[in-house]
Amino acid sequence: MTEPGCCEGKPLRVAIVGSGAAAFAASLQAARDGARVTMIERGTTGGTCVNVGCVPSKILIRAAYLHQLRRVSPFDGAIARGGAAVDRSALLEKMQGRVAALRRDKYEKLVAETPEIELLRGNARFAGPSRLNVALNEGGEREIAFDRALIATGASPAVPELPGLRESPYWTSTEALATGETPRHLVVYGGSVVALELAQAFLRLGSRVTLVARSTLMSREDPLIGETLREILAQEGMAIRLHERLENVAFRDGRFTMRAGSETLEADQLLVATGRSPNTRELDLEAAGVRTDRSGAIVVDEGLRTSAPHIYAAGDCTTQPEYVYVAAAGGTRAAINMAGGSAMLDLAIVPAVTFTDPQVATVGQSERQARDSGLEVETRVLGLENVPRALVNFDARGFIKLVAEAGSGRLLGVQAVAGEAGELIQSAALALRARMSVQELGEQLFPYLTMVEGLKLAAQTFTRDVAKLSCCAG
Repeated sequence: MTEPGCCEGKPLRVAIVGSGAAAFAASLQAARDGARVTMIERGTTGGTCVNVGCVPSKILIRAAYLHQLRRVSPFDGAIARGGAAVDRSALLEKMQGRVAALRRDKYEKLVAETPEIELLRGNARFAGPSRLNVALNEGGEREIAFDRALIATGASPAVPELPGLRESPYWTSTEALATGETPRHLVVYGGSVVALELAQAFLRLGSRVTLVARSTLMSREDPLIGETLREILAQEGMAIRLHERLENVAFRDGRFTMRAGSETLEADQLLVATGRSPNTRELDLEAAGVRTDRSGAIVVDEGLRTSAPHIYAAGDCTTQPEYVYVAAAGGTRAAINMAGGSAMLDLAIVPAVTFTDPQVATVGQSERQARDSGLEVETRVLGLENVPRALVNFDARGFIKLVAEAGSGRLLGVQAVAGEAGELIQSAALALRARMSVQELGEQLFPYLTMVEGLKLAAQTFTRDVAKLSCCAG
């Protein structure tokens, strides 16, 4: 392996497999550091987030939210309802137009404007510790020799082994976001982020939705989150079946028939959203000496190094949290380290948002995680009927929960189900980073009539009854 600074005056040769957030962040950083970068992409430039993930799903969710408000809102009786039908073809066109624009401006143009980066279209496989073979999409093969490599191939929807499933035209999130249809009855199999976001969106766009979850909703989070979401979604009309598994799937005459527990479900469409799997199995990682876990995810350290010290990995193909901002941060740090740096990716505080309505936002430790780590904790749950912003919105669905260390009061974690919860969680992340106590958090100045003021009020519940405070009491 060639070490940085000992390349006989030649630029460092960096190979990057993938073209999503981690890949582009690394490519641009490596180019700034003087490396020659070869990026290899077998499909569409930009990766999951911009093409079939974050961007199109949030457009669909926003459209569904606006349609819901036109049909029913807390201001019914004061503001007349609208009844406009949804033109799914027009919505799909609008979504795809925005996706194409972001892909062009934030990905494709950057490659075209950066001569140090070459983009190859094809499938890459490791042919040794420092070589890649690329089967080009246009035909033929090309060998790439590298000094450093980054694996940033992302993940794809995981498909469970169910009799009859693979023979049916089921959807994953990819197909659900590429359709111009609204099924009359949609069964969603899954109980976590993607399943809940898309299930609510289709429900609001006009589908009858039945959600089948193998455990509780958001089972890895504080139980109060799942319980609250279940109540809210049921009130909107979603049928929710917990602790059930689909046993088999059949598709005949344009209809799905599924066995769930002791009952048979029929639907026009089935959406499978039971998790994601890393895209690593076709890379021949053994040839490069790169180790994975049992799921195929690449094991990396804080510097994004794999078990092969000159090969790095970042994003959803690794054992790190599957968030696009984690992927991009990892890509940048990997590129710095390729050039001899010592950048570490600190994952101690990772805020997360689920874009249901109301949103779910979390950061730090849950109550269960804190107790399992051996800490004695105090917790408080603030209902949104105590938050002025929620009251003037006439929407007090949800809560804000704080987890603190007993005695010191140090803030350990925040969980929220609230309108625009994603906009308040970064303030909580900064409070955690500053190692603030709940008393210190409760003494901060928060703008009145903002949802983030709920953090202050939740912190004050550790020492007082906030229901007996005047408005914006300090």
